[in-house]
Amino acid sequence: MSQIWQDIYMVSKRVSQITESATLAVDAKAKALKASGENVIVFGTGEPDFKTPSHIVKAAIDAANDPKSHKYSPAGGLPELKEAIAQKTFRDSGVQVDPSQIVVTNGGKHALFNAFMCILDEGDEVILPSPYWTSYPEFIKIAGGVVREVFAPADAGFCVDLDQLESAYNEKTKALVLVSPNNPTGAMYSLERIKAIGQWALEKGIYIIADEIYEHLVFDGYETTSVLKQVPELADKCIILNGVAKTYAMTGWRVGWMISSKEIAKAATNLMSHSTSNVNNMAQAAAISALTGDQSEVEEMRQAFQRRGIAMWEMFNQIPKIVCNKPQGAFYCFPSFEAYNGSTIADTKIDSTLTLCEVILDEIKVACVPGEAFGAPGYIRFSFALSDEDAKEGLARIAQLCETAQW
Repeated sequence: MSQIWQDIYMVSKRVSQITESATLAVDAKAKALKASGENVIVFGTGEPDFKTPSHIVKAAIDAANDPKSHKYSPAGGLPELKEAIAQKTFRDSGVQVDPSQIVVTNGGKHALFNAFMCILDEGDEVILPSPYWTSYPEFIKIAGGVVREVFAPADAGFCVDLDQLESAYNEKTKALVLVSPNNPTGAMYSLERIKAIGQWALEKGIYIIADEIYEHLVFDGYETTSVLKQVPELADKCIILNGVAKTYAMTGWRVGWMISSKEIAKAATNLMSHSTSNVNNMAQAAAISALTGDQSEVEEMRQAFQRRGIAMWEMFNQIPKIVCNKPQGAFYCFPSFEAYNGSTIADTKIDSTLTLCEVILDEIKVACVPGEAFGAPGYIRFSFALSDEDAKEGLARIAQLCETAQW
């Protein structure tokens, strides 16, 4: 067999159709430039720049010194953590769940992977509002599902409506993804819209995959809610995804969870028993401390993100031809650079935001993620989970670069 054919058949079709995470790719390139001595400002990854609160770190250290933590634990999560998640869910969302409905996962991504693997069969369709987080379509595809995108433009607040969902629905529809606050847009669905979407999904008999990872990062008096709180009748058809990464500055600890019916939770636990076994015991102990301990630093971080988000939004709207919605939650601005398509910057014809982001990184050493990664060409995602000084300097560089555009 020739080398060409060997290369073609080296990787399975299922895995070969999955693309690299755009956010992690940008982060890797930025870190490589930093390592070579470049002064790179990174707006790319969705990662708080704060340290994990000290009481959480101490809990992990204590667990590491406990011989119990050195052994396997239940695949679906430590009972103490599942109980803490159940109590936290009622405390923060008003949703009553039993620990048997909870599966602890290796971060939020793993929870999503489990969810789609447990509910999708080959050819099942998932309605995915866009702009969407870059990993969603990949999880759906690897589980055998088909992505049906529904685009929500900026002038609609980046939120889909019932007419759009109705148009996307057909007999193959198995689930709908609902994310509020949203990554990458920073937009939020109103309580009324969430309730209406929940009732629509209930009538259709489809699942809602509700990603609530940014639930505590809400700004300017906006209010978030769980779809299961608004439509409790969805209990058997709702999978809630969450984790400690964003709220507690614990992205590297890799602890997430899914809440579902007991049947789906059991299936996900069975899957994990053959794939990953238990989540790291020390990280689980840290997560217990995060959920049950002092929550004051959560509010401090939220206030810092709110201040940074408003400042970034104001700076973007001072740059000619850039249009940016005010972030309502999460820690992202998602401005439109569509007006720069067709221009020439740094001797490069700008034909997409993919090209523009490459120019921005190469010319002014600012890393950001093009909207193509989120199903929204023409936009660029900027995380404001970085210092005020870096954000101000980075946007000043972008403003200066945009001034050089020629048509």
